[in-house]
Amino acid sequence: PPPPPPPPAALAGHPSAVAAGWAAVVVAWVFAPALAAHCVNGPAYPNERRFLLRVPGPLLAGPLALAWALAAAAVASGPLLLAARQWVVGSICLVVGLPVAGLLARAFHNLSRRWVVFVPAGLVLHDPLALLDPVLFRRQLIARLQPATAPATTGDLVDLTYAAPGLALELVLAEAVPLTLVRPGRREGRSESATRLRFTPTRPGAVLEEAGRRRIRLG
Repeated sequence: PPPPPPPPAALAGHPSAVAAGWAAVVVAWVFAPALAAHCVNGPAYPNERRFLLRVPGPLLAGPLALAWALAAAAVASGPLLLAARQWVVGSICLVVGLPVAGLLARAFHNLSRRWVVFVPAGLVLHDPLALLDPVLFRRQLIARLQPATAPATTGDLVDLTYAAPGLALELVLAEAVPLTLVRPGRREGRSESATRLRFTPTRPGAVLEEAGRRRIRLG
């Protein structure tokens, strides 16, 4: 008789408490803010220091997890179906899934490029979701950097937190600085000027500590 077909790749193997525990440790390690800080500072210049900004709150409510699951399915479904000799369905999933995965990977990459950067001249906000171009705030123009404890008000305050969880920081400037904010779906940005900006880093305490080392006034 012909040999039995091999089991599906997703069902091969056996339950293991050690494997499950080690997987949980790896996931916790990968999602640690300190490890992310090392990753984003790998390609940085020696005299600069990058700090990641938190993911916008609305994305954490569900869309980000769904997009990640869709990207993983788009990458894996085609090859797994072809390995199972499902030629037609596997080819369709491969042709459709790879472009979808590429678009989602680009969106995830933009989330990983949202930084507060300390440079010798001062502080740079690099946020492709909010700013059309990175903005340098020179040390001489920075009145203070402080925790944003008061409720956000209108006026010359530009809120770049996007309702992200965690402690937000407020950058107070001695004079108004022009900004070009991103307008979703349009090539041209919206010009504004602000003397206060709010953002939410993943490690606000480390940002304040680095600001003190860079001789930036703290509130």
